[in-house]
Amino acid sequence: MKQRVEIVKRIMDSNEQLAQQNRQKLDQNQVFAINVMASPGAGKTTFILQTIKGLPENMRLGVIEGDTAPVTIDADKVTAAGMPAVQINTGGDCHLDANMVGLAIDQLDLQDIDLLLIENVGNLVCPAGFALGNHANILISSTPEGDDKPYKYPNIYRGIDVLIINKTDLLPHLDFDMDYFREGVEILNPGLKTFAVSAKTGEGFDQWLAWLEEKVSENQA
Repeated sequence: MKQRVEIVKRIMDSNEQLAQQNRQKLDQNQVFAINVMASPGAGKTTFILQTIKGLPENMRLGVIEGDTAPVTIDADKVTAAGMPAVQINTGGDCHLDANMVGLAIDQLDLQDIDLLLIENVGNLVCPAGFALGNHANILISSTPEGDDKPYKYPNIYRGIDVLIINKTDLLPHLDFDMDYFREGVEILNPGLKTFAVSAKTGEGFDQWLAWLEEKVSENQA
């Protein structure tokens, strides 16, 4: 057991060092990077596309797409929207790590990017433990998943900077207790910045986009 603990620690220490190198590259080029996490089906790609659509035309974007299989469906949607995108195939791993993201960063021209959107693998457990070198961690929790997710997956809610409650357009059709959900989040991450949105209709995106634009401007300043 002790040997296993030591091996895990070495892996995590190595990942942390690579994450710091990624951050240095991003900071040297004044690129603000966010790590977008969610469970499968929460609407990550639709959320990213709606975000791209709402940002100023002069904001230069880049996207890194993580997936467990060698498919380019999500990356193709992003490039169709006119954004440079790099696809990462994790080979079955349930998360991105700093090495994968570093290799993807090296394929992008960071001097032509203001905001880098990293779409992590759909999972509520693994991504929480691996630093990537980004500036903010974003979690998308969709209403059809249920209002008990903060209670079942506490670790990922503790380590985020922004919570997106997606698919609010479905609330009239669901048994989703928003107060119960928010109470669970507040216990784990008091005062967490939260935006309730519908990636399908665009409802609630004004506040999210204003926050994001402010962070990009602060990073460049």
